[in-house]
Amino acid sequence: MQLAQLNIARWAIDPESELAQGFVGRLDEVNGLGEQSEGFVWRLKDESGHSMNFQLFDDPLLVINLSVWESIDRLKQFAFRGTHRDVFRQRHDWFEKSAEPTSVLWWIEDGHQPDLVEAGERLAHLREFGASDEAFDFAYAARLTVGDRPPSPDRD
Repeated sequence: MQLAQLNIARWAIDPESELAQGFVGRLDEVNGLGEQSEGFVWRLKDESGHSMNFQLFDDPLLVINLSVWESIDRLKQFAFRGTHRDVFRQRHDWFEKSAEPTSVLWWIEDGHQPDLVEAGERLAHLREFGASDEAFDFAYAARLTVGDRPPSPDRD
């Protein structure tokens, strides 16, 4: 089993503005680091190498990231350290704060590449029903015991 993740953010500013370039200008760097990270499997992108042109929930102001990882631990190592963490900490400069979850995790079969329909359904499930084995967040994942989830290559 592999781990799929979706995270979304809604622009609070004009995405064409100079301020937005603080985010947009780092995309290639952050995405490149992600793709080089141990445990990275796949991410949704178009021919430009970005996912900025994809839409979810019929909202053109949503920025979408959909990717697949070998394990929760590998995703966490990338997401919460280094350059990605630094950019993530600045998110409120660019994006609206949401009262609803903006990210979701779920297990998929090896080799499966989820699409935005599947990802949107998982996020909607998390928002409606809360975290479960069907759709969860990092807090839920941290409460799982090793027997409750596919083994991580990082654990003994």
